[in-house]
Amino acid sequence: MILDPVKTEERESARTETIVTGRPRRTRPGGLPQESKGYRVYLGFNAVALVVISAVTLYPFATLIAQSFSSSGAIKAGLVNLLPVGFNLDTYHAVTNDQHFWRSYGNTVMYTVVGTLVAMVLTTLLAYVMSKEHLRGRNVLIGIAVFTMFFNGGIIPNYVLISSLELKNTMWAVILPGAMSVFNLLVMKSFFENLPRELEEAARIDGLGWWGIFWRIAMPLSKPVIATMTLFYSVQFWNDWFSAFLYLDQTDLYPLSLHLRNLIAGATTTTAESAAAVGTTSAAIKDNVKAVTMVLAIIPILCVYPFVQRHFVSGVMLGAVKG
Repeated sequence: MILDPVKTEERESARTETIVTGRPRRTRPGGLPQESKGYRVYLGFNAVALVVISAVTLYPFATLIAQSFSSSGAIKAGLVNLLPVGFNLDTYHAVTNDQHFWRSYGNTVMYTVVGTLVAMVLTTLLAYVMSKEHLRGRNVLIGIAVFTMFFNGGIIPNYVLISSLELKNTMWAVILPGAMSVFNLLVMKSFFENLPRELEEAARIDGLGWWGIFWRIAMPLSKPVIATMTLFYSVQFWNDWFSAFLYLDQTDLYPLSLHLRNLIAGATTTTAESAAAVGTTSAAIKDNVKAVTMVLAIIPILCVYPFVQRHFVSGVMLGAVKG
């Protein structure tokens, strides 16, 4: 006869409670202990709180989508809430029919893919090296990294540096300035420090060098934190417009965020062209062009996020909590 250790422990716990309190423990079908009234209240409070927080979080997105399908007059009058008022697709047609929009979309995809790849390579390599306590000058490297979190050269020195390196009007002017996030570096360093040392020692006994240990041991065990950092860097490069605003003068190189910024602000001729395409004024189309462009800009992130969401919490916690 094979005894179930879980059920045996439950029976022992129930017997002990009966001896101490003088009354048997109430159980649910299946032998599980009955939930207390306080615990049920706690679960109910959590459920209500999560529903309220979710509603508050989703409300702005629902309003944004409703505004993107509403008329400019309804938005000006403040009539749009959760449902579109004066349903129209004119602004969607005007924005998506603009060749500059799709060119900037392609530029953003390229900047995001290449920038994320470069950032992940630099971050993982440096984080793994800095996680080794026997590394000479380790504290100096960590100190330099932390120092850059609080102090930097400023906009003008950075602009002079990029210009002197002849990186203006190239994609590297957008990618390299944000290729290393110190916060992500420290989180990944902490994650590598928590990996079992026995695995690396066993790998070294088997003849693996540091590169072999890094690729065959550390990287496969780092999937949660790598997925999390990839999401962080992807969102950073996708939304970045200021670097392009400083270092890019050619409109053919503009990323989507900068193109939309100019479209909303009316700083380029795109707004006037789009307005002429729908037969209205640039001031009228500007009322809901912001909602339309924001919806179009967040679609890729919404498509990617579900695939890395399950690694998100575990990656941050494993990298940020030491113990």
